Amino acid sequence: MDWDRLQYFLFVARHGTLARAGAALQVDATTVSRRVSALEASLGQTLFERTPTGFVLTAAGRALVPHAEAMAAAAARIHSVRAGGSGLSGQLRVSVSEGFGNSFIAPRLGRFVAAHPELEIDLVASSGFLNPSRREADMAVLLARPRKGPLITRKLSDYSLGIYAPADRPDWHEAVAAAPLLRTGIPVIGYMPDILYAPELDYLGEIEPGLRATVRSSSILAQRRMIAGGAGVGVLPCFLAAGDPGLVRVRPDQAIARAFWLALHRDVAPQPRIRAFIEWLDGEVRESRGLLVPA
Repeated sequence: MDWDRLQYFLFVARHGTLARAGAALQVDATTVSRRVSALEASLGQTLFERTPTGFVLTAAGRALVPHAEAMAAAAARIHSVRAGGSGLSGQLRVSVSEGFGNSFIAPRLGRFVAAHPELEIDLVASSGFLNPSRREADMAVLLARPRKGPLITRKLSDYSLGIYAPADRPDWHEAVAAAPLLRTGIPVIGYMPDILYAPELDYLGEIEPGLRATVRSSSILAQRRMIAGGAGVGVLPCFLAAGDPGLVRVRPDQAIARAFWLALHRDVAPQPRIRAFIEWLDGEVRESRGLLVPA
């Protein structure tokens, strides 16, 4: 099978559009389209459904992906032997929550990048997740364990959330410690209930029954800034709030327990770059146990 055509197919599968695949390959979109069409013609199969928003893998396309990935891994090993490198190259796409991606993974990623300079790493840290079952990402760190799909899943780590207030409002610290939040009149910051992207984020009722946010954002990073800026009090992951001089944890004996779950497609699990990233992430989580779950 023509590896050159397979490479173009793989980039379209990863990136979803001709334009993005062409940018990654440093060729124009017309060239990508021509190579993919030639591969489909040679196989006698339609590999992508062309939609207004991009290219979506058909059943035949999904079946071809693991074989293309295997050839890509072999090509990377050959290139590494010639170049004397670490043996890891290609693209690695990881989908994580906004808070964990921006505040935990991103500041630590430098060590992994330095160890594997030939890898291209996409850290998709946003409200919502890409789906490893549909090959939108190589792996995802989720807020709940997926119950279906051709996935390998396991718990990555527990983590704790607490109630935080602005550091410069000691009157609020005392009020929250002394009375239910519902009776203090202090604004409560949280998510918009109608656009929660995961039910695990609906945790205000665990602080006090009937508690609701009156100042809301879909972004946990925005919520942190609003609390530190004096807009109200709210619940934050402890690893996200740690070290922020604008925040003080109130009711430190009251915590909410949650967990991060690692999910990846079975087809990508044996790939060396996948194994290397998981090993690195496990190490970072072990070293940061006290940050994720404070005593």
